[in-house]
Amino acid sequence: MSDFYHQEQDTDRFRNRLLVASAGVLVAFLLLFARFFYLQVLQHDYYKTRAESNRISLVPIVPNRGNIVDRDGVILARNYSAFTLEITPSKTLGLEETIDGLAEIVEIQLKDRRRFKRLLEESKTFESIPIRTRLSDEEVARFAANRYRFPGVEVKARLFRQYPEGALAAHAIGYISRINAKDKEAIEESGQEANYKGTDHIGKVGLEAYYEYELHGIAGYEQVEVDAGGRAVRVLSQTPPVPGNNLTLTLDSGLQRVAEQAFGGRRGSLTAIDPRNGAILALVSSPAFDPNLFVDGIRFDDWDELNNNPDKPMLNRAIYSTHPPGSTFKPLMALAALTSGKRTPGQAIADPGYFNFGNRRFMDDKIGGHGMVDMHKSIVVSCNTYYYTLANDMGIDTIARVLGDLGLGKKTGIDIPGEATGILPSPEWKQQRFKKKEQQKWYAGETISVGIGQGYNAYSTLHMAHALANIINYGKVFRPHLVHTISNPNTGETRTVEAEPIRQVALKKEHVDLIKRAMNSVTKEGTGARAFAGAAYESGGKTGTAQVFSLKGGKYVAGQVRERLRDHSWYIAFAPVDEPRIVVAVMVENGGFGAQSAAPIVRQVFDYYLTGRVPGGPALETEAPEDASDGPLIEDDSHEAD
Repeated sequence: MSDFYHQEQDTDRFRNRLLVASAGVLVAFLLLFARFFYLQVLQHDYYKTRAESNRISLVPIVPNRGNIVDRDGVILARNYSAFTLEITPSKTLGLEETIDGLAEIVEIQLKDRRRFKRLLEESKTFESIPIRTRLSDEEVARFAANRYRFPGVEVKARLFRQYPEGALAAHAIGYISRINAKDKEAIEESGQEANYKGTDHIGKVGLEAYYEYELHGIAGYEQVEVDAGGRAVRVLSQTPPVPGNNLTLTLDSGLQRVAEQAFGGRRGSLTAIDPRNGAILALVSSPAFDPNLFVDGIRFDDWDELNNNPDKPMLNRAIYSTHPPGSTFKPLMALAALTSGKRTPGQAIADPGYFNFGNRRFMDDKIGGHGMVDMHKSIVVSCNTYYYTLANDMGIDTIARVLGDLGLGKKTGIDIPGEATGILPSPEWKQQRFKKKEQQKWYAGETISVGIGQGYNAYSTLHMAHALANIINYGKVFRPHLVHTISNPNTGETRTVEAEPIRQVALKKEHVDLIKRAMNSVTKEGTGARAFAGAAYESGGKTGTAQVFSLKGGKYVAGQVRERLRDHSWYIAFAPVDEPRIVVAVMVENGGFGAQSAAPIVRQVFDYYLTGRVPGGPALETEAPEDASDGPLIEDDSHEAD
């Protein structure tokens, strides 16, 4: 009886366990079915997309960058296709071992390894980085035969930027180079991340940087089916890229070449403008550099040579370097005096050869002075005393106001980055410039030096050319620009950069004509006469000499001063006189008198542009003008002899 009872208990216990187990299995199947229903039905679209994304890869297609040509169609920047050997570090079995193995198949020099290492530091491990560029067909074939040995290494066809004219107009054109972290931040801020997928290079300086989004184009994409190993099987669809727009410049490459050669390797800058529309005809910064060095990532040795060169070839002197303009400032001062009513054309002063102000004596460059001097004569003989007196009578506020209207002391708005503001001194400027109270006060004696283009005055050749163009154009102000048209290579649509005046300065025609006649006389009987003797055209100009260091009362003798402490040589000019088509400003660093170094450069530029005459070599220095002293006969720190 007892055995039967225990047997029933075991049966009930087993039945209960079976029911519990069955319920558990049923619940598990219900949960599994619910999950299956959720994944296969409710989440069908989501997981289908995920599966497709694993099967399909979007590969960006880099657009063809736009070309840059000069006004006559001469190509200054273009593209060409070449093969590149690239490594994706995250996919290699060993980076150093991979590079060593590749070196047995294709030539990999030390400079290639250095560049790769630098690019590796700037990139992410899943990005492909070039170890060799511009592979020959033979090198491509050798690698293809050994491809299986190098996971993470592949040959890619890439577009390369080329600057066929080398260093010609390098500071204006600029260059492209590999995208760095700073560039990526700028791209993200501009909302262009998608458009730069797959792009390795970007404009760094010059027009390449300023017009980056015009030149870059719109990236395309390929939908590529891939296998489990991530290898492409077939292309499913393609969205072709849109090539970048082409730029046609206002630059005349022939004029640019003549201007650059005229410097003969000397340091300095030149800006040539068409006063009728603000078009930049030439923009020279000497010495220059070859932008082709930067395209693949510049070699360390090349960068070290450029960066540590005391002549600073990377510096765009034409738009960034500012210096006192010396006597080239005098025609602007004369016009300001006429405009403000502080002088009349026939009003003259007696020049004893000095100007007394308080207990200081500001000396003229000519011992005994120039006698009676009116405005015309003051420009022709470059009479310092006339402008000492004029500056004192006008006052710094009037000088700053009128010359500010002509464009000094502010950026011109030229379409390349890096332009300096320049310094048009004023009491307000001095308060902002200096921190100490005692330094912020403007002293009346400081105005005297401003009058002859010295003191705090500091401008680039772009500033001076722009200001002179505004005067020659009777107050009609144009924005200096390098790009004439922007064209779409697909549609042929062309946009012309506006050449409309941005403002009108109230100048009287008779006042401007007086300045033009006086500057014309400079080339006939003044300090520019030697440089322009026998010219086949009529031009106007003004020489200038800018002090580099303070003499502290000592006598300036160029031959006894270290070359880099000698005066800077200036010349501003326009031609032809009746209907000016070109305005030029030149500054030769440590070149001495303006008539010696700068004026001969302008002569070559005008000869080429107006007559087609091509010079045979660099502009040679002329002798110092007879009325120019080798050093200052003055008791202040200014020495002006033009």
